[in-house]
Order: sequence, then C-alpha cells, then structure tokens
Amino acid sequence: MIKIFAKDIEAHLDEEKGVISYFKLGNHELFSLSSPIFVARLRNESGECFYIDSTNGKIVSNGSQGFVYSNFEAPFSLVSVKVTWVADISVSWQIEVDQIPKEYALEWVEFPKICLPRLIDNDPNGGRILFPYDEGILLTDETSLPRYEPEFPMSGAYFIFPNKVCSQFISYLFDDIGLYFGAHDTDRAFKGIDFFPYNDGVAICTRLYSGADFGEGYKQNYPIVWQACKGNWKDACDIYRAWFEKNLPSGVIKTKENESLPSWYENMPLVVTYPVRGIHDMDKMEPNSLFPYTNALPIFDEIKSRTGCQIMSLLMHWEGTAPWAPPYVWPPYGGVNLFNEFRDKLHKNGDLLGVYCSGFGYTSKSTLIESYNCEEKIKNENVLEGVCHSPANKPEPGITCTPYQRYGYDICPASKRGQELLNEGFAPVFKSGVDYAQILDQNHGGGQYMCYARGHNHPPMPGAWMTSNMQELLKSWKKTASGMLFGCESTASEPFIGSLQMSDNRFELGYPYGTPIPVFAYIYHEYLRNFMGNQCGCPFEPTVDTLRYRLAYSFSIGDMMTLILSPKGGLMSHWGTHDFSQPPSWEKALTFIKNMMDFYNNGAKKYLYCGKMTNAPDIECEKITIPMFRGRPSITLPRLLFSTWEADGGKTAYIVVNPEDKAVNFKLNGKEYSVDALNAILITI
Repeated sequence: MIKIFAKDIEAHLDEEKGVISYFKLGNHELFSLSSPIFVARLRNESGECFYIDSTNGKIVSNGSQGFVYSNFEAPFSLVSVKVTWVADISVSWQIEVDQIPKEYALEWVEFPKICLPRLIDNDPNGGRILFPYDEGILLTDETSLPRYEPEFPMSGAYFIFPNKVCSQFISYLFDDIGLYFGAHDTDRAFKGIDFFPYNDGVAICTRLYSGADFGEGYKQNYPIVWQACKGNWKDACDIYRAWFEKNLPSGVIKTKENESLPSWYENMPLVVTYPVRGIHDMDKMEPNSLFPYTNALPIFDEIKSRTGCQIMSLLMHWEGTAPWAPPYVWPPYGGVNLFNEFRDKLHKNGDLLGVYCSGFGYTSKSTLIESYNCEEKIKNENVLEGVCHSPANKPEPGITCTPYQRYGYDICPASKRGQELLNEGFAPVFKSGVDYAQILDQNHGGGQYMCYARGHNHPPMPGAWMTSNMQELLKSWKKTASGMLFGCESTASEPFIGSLQMSDNRFELGYPYGTPIPVFAYIYHEYLRNFMGNQCGCPFEPTVDTLRYRLAYSFSIGDMMTLILSPKGGLMSHWGTHDFSQPPSWEKALTFIKNMMDFYNNGAKKYLYCGKMTNAPDIECEKITIPMFRGRPSITLPRLLFSTWEADGGKTAYIVVNPEDKAVNFKLNGKEYSVDALNAILITI
C-alpha cells in the first residue's frame, strides 16, 4: 500500500490490486470504488481492440513515487507501463507505455482514473461536476448528460478536447472544497476529458491518445494535476487560468494588444442570422421572402434605427450548391452578382456580412437538393484518398448531418488530398469580401475528426498531431483571408482561439443537463469574444418568450447578441423553430437590445470588451421557472443575469442585467439594489 499526501488530499494506492483504494478530500472521506488506475487500448492492423489495465498486470518495480506494471496477458506480456507521481501542494501524475508488439498500436490510455461518489442529485453526500463542455456546465446528476463513447466515425458530441470540450480540466465540487483535475499539456494534444457512471459512483479520468505508430510506445510529457480548491466553480477555473496564462498557445494575444482584429470587433455588432431558402434545415429549399439578399435591408434599417447597433447579417442556406453540403459552398445561391450587391450595400451602410459554412465534410449527395450529387466526382477525382479512414485503414462514410441534410465523408485535413479539397472548396469564400465565416460549423470547437489512415501525412493513431495540424491550417487560412474573422460551432477550443476569434457559443445546450456557466468567458475572454449563435437546439419551450433571457446571458458574459429572423422577417425564438404563431416580442427585444447597447457604450465597454472575469460572491435574487419542451422538466434559474469583471487598469465591477419587463430587486453583500425593466446596472467594487 502506498499513501500519497498533498494539501487537503490523501490517496491510498493498492499497487498489487492496481486500484486507488481510499481517497480523502478535506474532511470528505471518498472511498474509491476500486476502478483501475489505468486502462489502455491497443489495436491490431485490422482495427480490432484489445485492452490491458492495472488490475490484470503484475508489479515488476515498486517505489515511493512510482511503479511499473508488466506481465499482462499474451500477446502483451512484455508491455511495460510506468506510473509516476510527485506530491506537494498538488499531485502530478505521468505515465509511460513501452514494449508494444510491432503488430499492435497503442491507441489510448485512460489515466489516472478514480471513482468518486455519485453526484448530489443521486447521493446526499455527493458533489457537483464542473465540465468545460460547450461554454461550460455545472452538473448535479452524472446521468443527465448522455455520454457517447468516442469512436470512428466521429460525432461532434464526444467528450473530447479540443472539440466540444474547450479546456483541459474538470472538477468535482462540494460546497466547502473541490478537486481539480487538469491536464497541463502545452501541446494541447487530442484527449478525452471525461466522467461517467461507474459501479454506483462516478468515474473521472483523462483519456490520452498516443499519436503512435505500430510498435511504438507512448510517454506523457506533461502532468495530470490533482489539486484541492474551494467549492466554487470559479476557484477551479482560477487554477487552470493561472496555468493557461503562463503557457499561452502559439499566436494567442490579448484583445487589447491584437492589432489584427478589425475595428468593428469592439463595437458589439448585433448578429442577425436567417435563411434565404426554406424555414428550417429539413425543409423544401425554395427561396423565402428574404431572397434576393437585399430584401433584408429594410429590416436591418429598422433594427438599426431602434437599437443603434451595427448589424452583421449572418446567412444560412446561402450556398449555391446545397445547404450544409461542404466543402463546395460557392457560388452563392442566386449568383455572385446578387451576393456582391448585398455585400456592397451592407458595407456602404456601415454593416457587415457573414456566412455559415459546414466544416470538414465532403458531401456525396444532398438530401435537401436532390440534384446536388458528387458521387461521380468522388470516383473520378480520388476524393477518398483525402477523407478520414477507419481503424481498419479504409475510407468510411461520416455521420455528421446524416440523413437530415446530406450523406458523405469527413475530410482529413492532415492529408495532402484533404488539404487540396478544402482549399478548392473554401478559396472562393476567402476572396469573397465577407467579414466573417463560421468556417467550421459542425466541427465543434474547431477540431478535426479522428483518422487512422496509414497513407496520410500523420501517424495511424489519433494524438497531438491533430492539434498541431489544425493550428497550422487555421493560421494559413487566416493569412490567406486577411481581414476576415473565422469561427466554429460551439466555443473555439483552447489551441485554436488565436485563429477562431468569433464563434457560435451554444451555451443554451447545457440547460437540459445542468446549469450553463461561463467557463469559457471566465478563462479566455481577455483574448477573444463570441456571439450568442443561432440557438439551434435551444431546449426552452419556443412558445414562451425566453429570447431576452438568452440575450441577457450572452451580453452579461461579453458576447455579441443575436437575433434569428423568420423567413418573413419576424423573430424566431431560435433556429429550427417550425411554429411562428407565438414569436418573441419584437418591441421588447429591440428595446432591451437598445438599452444594452447604451449601457455598453456608456461605461460597461471597458469591462465587457476585453476585461477579465473575476471571482466574486454571487448576487441574491428571485428565481424564475422556465418551461422546457419535448417532455423535459421545467428549469429554475435566477431572474437576473450577472457577471463580475476587472477592467484594464484594475477597476472591478458587477454587471447585473434584467431581461424582464418590470424592475427586479437583488442583494449584494447585504445591500439591496434594483434594476429597471429591460436594463442593466454596473456596481463598482
């Protein structure tokens, strides 16, 4: 038995059994449910999976700060797994796997793995989990967020960094103390940041993908850190933010120092997004009343006159090929001349043009536009050489947007042919004169999908090469499309924030599973800002007017607000709405946005533009109950939205936003305040 001690942490390792048998955090004794310290997966050349773990090997070397396992079942009897740690204020873990048989490749190792009590909804002695998924979620039920085992072909919903998971940490929190799990990896390698129900508890682990070739070992060159923190989610974020600020990704600089950003970036433009064909994604793709493109200009004139906002028109279903059918989005629907006329009139009015694109897919055929079919092109132009290959080293179809919008493959951007395909598809967009392209919609976080090809310019196992390849590709695009900003679906994952500086922050997707919390803004807002997004998948009942609440969330964390227009120029509650009989209030939405813009320009800008979120006590206010749809239970949320900030120069303030049509009171540090209807206040500290 080995005992490990750090500040407020005590762990007992039963190295003979290969488990963490006891764990104590502060005053909480958390008897581990004996999960293996590590689990590794290997593949043979046919793609079959094989597993070894710390419970089925034997100790061959033992010490006070590490041990070595070997003698696993054949054919892995010679595989060597070395586990080491350093304990002081925190515990820093590392692992090394060696002596892999030449016929096998190490795909990943889960390490260090620990099992803690179920969360508070399922265990009165349990805690909560801070998970940096999308913008960030605070969960009280470990079963609420569906977990999908990351496999090929890859989905955008996996608990993977850098994809849907934006940061390399996760935390288990009690009211009085928390446990921070952080991967302090300066390469930002592809990895799982994960939790899941396990043996009547919740397992928390990091899955480290090797990026190895057949017969190669893997040596972790960074620590996995366990550290005690206070029980507030911001306290856990503070640990990771301190590491991040000392180890910035290449090309990442603070917004206030970033001379490459366009002048409009600080203006808080209002994003107005809508389709020019159909009314939703599975609709008949016939022109609606917002086509031709210039039909939207009178609506923008009204919005501008009522709000004082600069407008960014962000188009959907604009592709002349087929909606959501990458990589060939050009020419625009209706032709280049109509598109350019719209662009030029927007710019003349001081406004902006953006387009949604669809990431790294290669469409074989559209299910929305029957005539759009690339199957012959795929056969005749060697397309499959550039798509993601399965673990059996075969090109296989992808699953993104099938069967609703398209069938096809996922392009591997690390392959020469894949890069050619992407450049062919996107080059016209880079030259189009648009101000913004959500170039990686459907590539959540900006990451690429797993590829196991042995003939591409990368190792056959997923790993760090995926991150470095994407960083270089995005930097080259940014250089090619000078003056255009890029973004992705969801918040941009950490290694890509220097190139994806305005993304579709889908915070609302967290509401069915827990409480959305601004983890992304808390850690990264000094370096970039996002926008509210088209709210696709919003779980709130669409016949109830919750638009202003969501606008308030985005505004309060420094993101740009978004309106979604219906095909007739009214308001949608969110993208994907089919029923427009009870739309959000146009009058109240525009009044609220005007008030927020006045508030931003008259004192709040120095906090919300490139300020830094701070760790301060919460306000106290009444709660509201918001109905959900599709049979989900209603959710209770604070009536007001708030955030705390430090501006350049050290001034700090609370920003409290009231999206309701009546004044609302709250308490802060025992003192009572009131926020007027559809307005906000700033309280300096």
